[in-house]
Amino acid sequence: MRYLTAGESHGPQLTAIIEGLPSGLEITSELINRDLKRRQGGHGRGRRMQIEKDTVNITSGVRHGVTIGSPIALIVTNDDWKHWTHIMGIEPLSEELNPEDVKRQITRPRPGHADLVGGMKYGHRDLRNVLERSSARETTVRVAVGAVAKQLLAELGIHIVSHVTEIGGIKANPALIEGLSVKEIREIVESDAVYCVDPDASKQMTQAIDEAKENGDSIGGVVEVVVENMPAGIGSYVHYDRKLDGKLAMAMMSINAFKGVEIGLGFEMARKPGSQVHDEIAWTKEQGYTRKTNRLGGLEGGMSTGMPIVVRGVMKPIPTLYKPLQSVDIDTKEPFKASIERSDSCAVPAASIVAEHVVAWELASAILEQFNSDQLSKLKTSIDEHRAYTKEF
Repeated sequence: MRYLTAGESHGPQLTAIIEGLPSGLEITSELINRDLKRRQGGHGRGRRMQIEKDTVNITSGVRHGVTIGSPIALIVTNDDWKHWTHIMGIEPLSEELNPEDVKRQITRPRPGHADLVGGMKYGHRDLRNVLERSSARETTVRVAVGAVAKQLLAELGIHIVSHVTEIGGIKANPALIEGLSVKEIREIVESDAVYCVDPDASKQMTQAIDEAKENGDSIGGVVEVVVENMPAGIGSYVHYDRKLDGKLAMAMMSINAFKGVEIGLGFEMARKPGSQVHDEIAWTKEQGYTRKTNRLGGLEGGMSTGMPIVVRGVMKPIPTLYKPLQSVDIDTKEPFKASIERSDSCAVPAASIVAEHVVAWELASAILEQFNSDQLSKLKTSIDEHRAYTKEF
């Protein structure tokens, strides 16, 4: 299974094509739109989210609400396009228009963005050609793709949720999530301003976001994704490029502004002896093989263990600042304050939703790679047989 996205931040639309989903899977735009709305939420979002009302249009691969095996096309329209039709137009510039007014050329790269290096790579003297595609706006359609993957996972009894564990140095109490199911976590975070399970930390996080905004600054944080009921043995210890933890790390790092990933205890393992890191194995007739702890985050040797998968990612503060940093004009080579585009003071809550969906995609993709996946009914039979086998192994 694979997908490709296209579209610019202020272009007419964002597009994704998904190939490889089994036939017979019920797909509803309602569930996709619900997740798109979650991505737009969270305290700290900027004015762009007041303009866009992201909804998906499924244009192929689904008939009467069910996949037919052919590629699925998803389209999310950019409502702000109407204000950018001249600036981001596809056709050559008209002679009647002032080229400088239309192009809004950018020659002052923003520190922390793709602007300067992207301009070097593709030879652009107008850095808008870079920032329009490198914008996190592209994650809109990646969430839509992940929402499709989540509908497949749900059919297989696999459920996933994300939440915020830290913003601006303020950490949620990890004890509050212990013993909670994915459903219980979701019920809490969906009613919270920053998608956090800790109400006291949430209030402090919200205040920190407001202070950063007042100061023209931005703050980052940490998000966590939890996956329930993933079958054991998905992934590979044989091939480096099929290791499930490697795929999940790549997916998390592919999210805009993410600079670190950890699984289970993560970097804390460096400060603990092996006896406090590895998970002892147990077996019961009812559950089959389990682990007495889940310090390794549901992954061993590049494969799922059957325990909950726990992945975290760190998001740096958004580099577009209303108190801009120093930069250099690529035309004059003179020092300037960097260009300012509309931005958020904190997008960590939104990033947690993106993380949830890129993880969902990788898990669904790994399952379809391992099992018969042309038809959903055959896939479900294969998964049931696999679960029975690993339980009694």
